[in-house]
Amino acid sequence: MVIKKAEYLTGAAFREQLPSGAAPEIAVAGRSNVGKSSFINFVTGNSKLAKTSKEPGRTRLINYFSINGGEFYLVDLPGYGFARVSDDEKRKWAQLIEAYFRAEAVKRHVFLLIDIRRDPTPGDVTMINYMYHYAIPFTVILTKADKLSRSQAMTRRRATASALKIGYDNIIISSAHARQGKSDILTRIDEVLSIDVSE
Repeated sequence: MVIKKAEYLTGAAFREQLPSGAAPEIAVAGRSNVGKSSFINFVTGNSKLAKTSKEPGRTRLINYFSINGGEFYLVDLPGYGFARVSDDEKRKWAQLIEAYFRAEAVKRHVFLLIDIRRDPTPGDVTMINYMYHYAIPFTVILTKADKLSRSQAMTRRRATASALKIGYDNIIISSAHARQGKSDILTRIDEVLSIDVSE
């Protein structure tokens, strides 16, 4: 996979605004402040594509980014967890995310981002349960790997696989800051797009 072009397509605040599934979608999910915007900018090679912020909970829409002229969409989901917003706002986010998972799509995969230094949160487990329930394949991306040594990162990868009861190979270690893991992520995108879902 070579990403030559990445551009903002649209943002959706309500189910009715979700675009029709005209292209495969790879959603980026994770708790607030896990680094979703930085991840998107890192993978696409466009540092200004997704707006980054040190303040958790800045992404309040489902934002669609068109890759290579519509070859596929990267979809930035609102973060969950400790964002300083009202319970009503959090419920709206949860409903919007669930509506996204229930909407039809040509093909859908989820990159679930987890801070490599932290154990998976209840929100992370809930997100995985959503994906199991709707039969959506996913890959766990451990972010901020530059904060740990290589051996520590490997230990955290094994611990995460055990905690989530998923395969070790379904976890990719990455760091937007250190530009680590991009080739593995692009390879996974190639694998996702090559799967025939027409049968």
